[in-house]
Amino acid sequence: QVQLVESGGGLVQPGGSLRLSCAVSGFTLDHYGIGWFRQAPGKELEGVSCRSSSDGGTRYGDFVKGRFTIFRDNVKNTVALQMNSLTPEDTAIYYCARTALNPCATIPAPYDYWGQGTQVTVSS
Repeated sequence: QVQLVESGGGLVQPGGSLRLSCAVSGFTLDHYGIGWFRQAPGKELEGVSCRSSSDGGTRYGDFVKGRFTIFRDNVKNTVALQMNSLTPEDTAIYYCARTALNPCATIPAPYDYWGQGTQVTVSS
């Protein structure tokens, strides 16, 4: 069955880095794109990044400003999100999800399966 499991969240100081991982099963990354989304308290779900299934092309939310990178780990069948120069505004629950939309988009509608999320807290 389809499953996505996020990991790597935690507490980090402003300016620090975290690498999130999305481990997938029940489907192949050759056929589905993967997106990262986040939701802060009191705010709506926000698209962070996505990786397309066709050629591995990537898209990012405007707020990323070059700080984040999405990439595939072929050995572990995972998609990672490297986050650098983190600020308190990055504090949120981060979710990964799959999409059949190709190329991918950083909007939640075309994503059919979602992970349970991992908490990222950026604070001194």
